[in-house]
Amino acid sequence: MKDDGGPDCVFCAIVRGEAEASVPYADDRVMVIMDIGPVTPGHLLVIPRVHAVGLEDLDEETSTHVWRTGHRMGRAMRRSGLRCEGVNVLLADGEAAFQEVFHFHLHVFPRFEGDGFRITADWGTRARDLLDQEAEAIRSGLAELDPYENLRL
Repeated sequence: MKDDGGPDCVFCAIVRGEAEASVPYADDRVMVIMDIGPVTPGHLLVIPRVHAVGLEDLDEETSTHVWRTGHRMGRAMRRSGLRCEGVNVLLADGEAAFQEVFHFHLHVFPRFEGDGFRITADWGTRARDLLDQEAEAIRSGLAELDPYENLRL
């Protein structure tokens, strides 16, 4: 994990105070900024103050704080007076997952009937033997993690 994403990372520039942002919340570990290209009015981005490209680069303690802050922002959104009939919390980790800014960030945005946002996929049902094989692959991946990471299942 790098502490400074350099001059090309817009989120690092925002954290350093070198780029503008509308900030509804900040603490010593995260900043919450309004998304300049929102899905809906009130769309927030929770960004860690340390530069990390994605999940692999962010320590679990900071990641936990990002997600906790996102949860709190979603709850605040419902009380804000903004149109909010639901909330999406979304992480895009990697280019294949539609990450566009390569500084870890969590999207939190209000949803309402007719807002136009859609996630489409082939939502087919998987056979149990395939699900079991995939579960085993993930268990194998868990075994590869550093045993000293703060992961408790």
